[in-house]
Amino acid sequence: MKPAETIAVAEWMRHPAATAVLSVLAAGGHRGRFVGGAVRNHVLGLPVTDFDIATDALPQRTLDLCADAGLKGIPTGIEHGTVTVVVEREPVEVTTLRRDVETDGRRAVVAFTDDWAQDAARRDFTLNALYLDSDGTLYDPTGCGIADARARRIRFVGEPETRIREDVLRILRFFRFHAAYGRDGLDADGLAACTALAPRMARLSGERIWKELSRLLIAPGACDVLVTMAEAGVARHLWDGPVDAGRAVALIGLEGRLGLTPDPLRRLAALVAGPEAAEPVADRLKLSNAEGRRLTAALSTPGDAPSDAPGRRSAVYRLGTEAFTDARLLRAAETGEDVAEDLTADLDTARTWTRPVFPLGGGDVTGLGIPPGPRVGELLRRVEAWWIAGDFAADAEACRSELRRLASQGG
Repeated sequence: MKPAETIAVAEWMRHPAATAVLSVLAAGGHRGRFVGGAVRNHVLGLPVTDFDIATDALPQRTLDLCADAGLKGIPTGIEHGTVTVVVEREPVEVTTLRRDVETDGRRAVVAFTDDWAQDAARRDFTLNALYLDSDGTLYDPTGCGIADARARRIRFVGEPETRIREDVLRILRFFRFHAAYGRDGLDADGLAACTALAPRMARLSGERIWKELSRLLIAPGACDVLVTMAEAGVARHLWDGPVDAGRAVALIGLEGRLGLTPDPLRRLAALVAGPEAAEPVADRLKLSNAEGRRLTAALSTPGDAPSDAPGRRSAVYRLGTEAFTDARLLRAAETGEDVAEDLTADLDTARTWTRPVFPLGGGDVTGLGIPPGPRVGELLRRVEAWWIAGDFAADAEACRSELRRLASQGG
């Protein structure tokens, strides 16, 4: 494989853990090169936060070389050629060059190779099929990865439909990568292939869909990509039910104008068309219990604007900070409410107000001679409602006085 060009050596290329692994491979007569996201990000001028190494050494050979050098090797995905090498508690993922032997759209059977071009040919996008020596020598087996990266163009390696049939998740990755790195419009051939094969997303596990979708939703270009996915008929295959791309786009714009950190779960809620769909979507995407509860709360909680400051505090107390914030923003996105004084005040209250603790408990009721039972809870709820209506000003003694009054009246 001929070098494409030489670039300046960056500090991350001299990372001690990576240097140790590359040295062990070289000492054993093998080549190791940086590949994938680290190389892509470096070419794009973006930060490199982690890195993978590709090698022509077979997985067991990598493990043996590391063991001989006193490094810990873990066969984390050895059937697919991946070994994790731990250097001073820092993991480095090392994967043997490979080619696909058999694919079913979800998983692949691979054979190992020493051919870098074959390894590049099975990767998803051209900008992910770049390899880099630690001395700055850059390799581009597809012949267009460097140019595509610098143009921020997301293109499949080879024939788009072939790449998608190998792994249907690449449909979502195509949109996610464009939302994260793309410029101008989506590649026409890639979009056409994704549209044609979108029904196959039903075969994907919910975990894999949510992993990609959650990253797509917070990417800089999420708005345009979601609109394109909806217009192309791809979005409707995310789950069995409608997808409200318009509300999601409105929410994303609102979050941006308010300076809020992008939130994938809230943006997912905006995509889901109604509270009745929350549970089916949570099941399809295999959300955690906490995520499922939050999705349901966001979609089922009224998000109307409170009338005044006490009303804001009352709503935050009753609903909780997270549910109030989610519902309020979803409602504003749905109605087209812009960043107004009331909305800002509502969100500021949720963010800064400390939710008080109701000062009474069951013992306060039974201490009045009222036996345990439904009446205890009813009296506490009535006193709490009185306490909330007074904007939480009453202290414990005032609440006990109100409790005694209600109890004496048989309330």
